[in-house]
Amino acid sequence: MPVEVIMPKLGMAMKEGTVSQWNKTEGDPVKKGDLIANINSEKIEMEIESPADGTILKINVPEGEGVPPGTVICYIGNPGEKVEASKTAVQAAEEKNEERGVKVDNIGKYPLRQEKERVKISPVARKMAEAAGLKPEDIQGTGPGGRITKEDVQRAMKALKENSAETRIEKAEPAAETAKRTPVSGMRKVIAGRMLDSLQSTAQLTITMKADVTELVALQKQSKETVAKRYGGKLTMTDFVARAVILALKQHPIMNSAYIDDSIVTYPDVHLGIAVALEKGLVVPAIRNAGSKTLIELSKEIKEKALAAREGKLLTDDLQGSTFTISSLGASGVEFFTPILNPPEAGILGIGAVSDEAVFIGDTVKKRSRLPLSLTFDHRALDGAPAAAFLQTVKQYLEEPITMLL
Repeated sequence: MPVEVIMPKLGMAMKEGTVSQWNKTEGDPVKKGDLIANINSEKIEMEIESPADGTILKINVPEGEGVPPGTVICYIGNPGEKVEASKTAVQAAEEKNEERGVKVDNIGKYPLRQEKERVKISPVARKMAEAAGLKPEDIQGTGPGGRITKEDVQRAMKALKENSAETRIEKAEPAAETAKRTPVSGMRKVIAGRMLDSLQSTAQLTITMKADVTELVALQKQSKETVAKRYGGKLTMTDFVARAVILALKQHPIMNSAYIDDSIVTYPDVHLGIAVALEKGLVVPAIRNAGSKTLIELSKEIKEKALAAREGKLLTDDLQGSTFTISSLGASGVEFFTPILNPPEAGILGIGAVSDEAVFIGDTVKKRSRLPLSLTFDHRALDGAPAAAFLQTVKQYLEEPITMLL
């Protein structure tokens, strides 16, 4: 009997997984443990191993198609063994809709509503649809009772733009035919969509400031041997900045918030997101309840999450629930930059490279170590003054590092 290979569930929040690449084709022999496919969900990518020896009898889910967890993506068995024809989740849904007399939306590949059906849509979603020139009855809602949400409208807008882009490419000058065109898929496609949604759905503004971290750099060097001997690790500049941010968020809770459906949601706990650069993109694992951790505990978990991200061992749940994010380009020599918000968070702090500068202290010029900080915030949730006050508090903690240890 053929062995079923199913789409795994990468965390409780996972609703859909996509086969980003097949490493085998139908008819190829495989051994137990061979890598047969790559899958992704949100920003998680992982490899699927063959559960048994045999032959790839049938590939049930093509590359780029999203299916729910538990869906059979392929069958493995003996050569010539028959497999009952099965439908993909998308095909089954389309056939079910046809049986119910529901048409298919050419824009977003979602079934259209029946004309006489009452359209349920949130006020925010209705305004967005009207501004984009979309009819609510042409959008399939995924909220409770089929209610159309802001995300549903954004998805339809994105699909409309993709169709328009394809039309423009087809009408481009002949010279464009010689250019290399690489289809965007997997993690890159998810990141592209999230970044575009972030910029379109929020009012982002970035302010900058430099912190004098001369004493902090000295403390870091002095504690290096003790930390390595007692805890088997080291404290990085990112660890200290993370600690300063957590303490500052407690003093300025408005920054630990999100603008959701015309409401400002302020979170009681700090769940700190740490951006981690990977070969194929960027992921942001969350440090849960970061405010209750010591500097050493915080440092250890930051490194553990970063390592898990690079080894592809994070689950979908690890990438959700953050309330504020830190992103660093210091290792690349960048000073100031404009980090993009990680929706629905109201703030993200960019960390630049520490540099030595000549600074006037009174009438004397001295060499000081300075750290560039770039804070992007959602202007819908807070204004420039409270954002600047938060950044100033972060700066004070970094310039007086002893206060972070008390």
